[in-house]
Amino acid sequence: MNIIANRLYNQLISRPAFESPAEVVSWLGAVQAQDYAAAKWALGLRMKDGSDAALDRALADGTIIRTHVIRPTWHFVTPADIRWMLALTAPRVKAALSYNSHRLGLDASVYKRSGSVLAKALQGGKQLTRLELAAILRQRGIKTDNLGFIHILLHAELDAIICSGGRRGRQFTYALLEERVPHAQKLDRDEALAELTSRYFTSHGPATVQDYA
Repeated sequence: MNIIANRLYNQLISRPAFESPAEVVSWLGAVQAQDYAAAKWALGLRMKDGSDAALDRALADGTIIRTHVIRPTWHFVTPADIRWMLALTAPRVKAALSYNSHRLGLDASVYKRSGSVLAKALQGGKQLTRLELAAILRQRGIKTDNLGFIHILLHAELDAIICSGGRRGRQFTYALLEERVPHAQKLDRDEALAELTSRYFTSHGPATVQDYA
């Protein structure tokens, strides 16, 4: 077996197979998107006729969502997958962040309160930037200094409260997940593990269990 050739084929690099960004993301399961420009290129090269504008449009209209899932970094996921993936992986991501949360003085009560403030601020289809959300949190007496604010937003994503909105110029915005993804598949833990495992080995294999872990 030619492992390299098979991986290039299954990862859609040697055979772009889909028309839309959402189809590519769904096939791969989740696509790391910390660097937005590079992440768009990763999707575009796997599409039959991808364009920069089409990828920006997919994020803007919510056919792909950019959020923290799988591990503490940005990923593209589809609306159909976001809720069961968050339910499966958020506890592990939060555990990885727990040391910094403690060091920054952020506990469950702070995250709960800030999550409520963010949800209220975004109700009605609003899409707000980080600076706008930070100002709202400060008005409610919640500190938004340095890394603490990033952790507040990250936890709100992991708690399925907020997710990516469209871009406003060069700035990213956040939206209310309940409004952006009102209906999404839910799986129990075993079903979610099976789905994630199947998705990974189908789209990334040949691979080992260590690769997957």
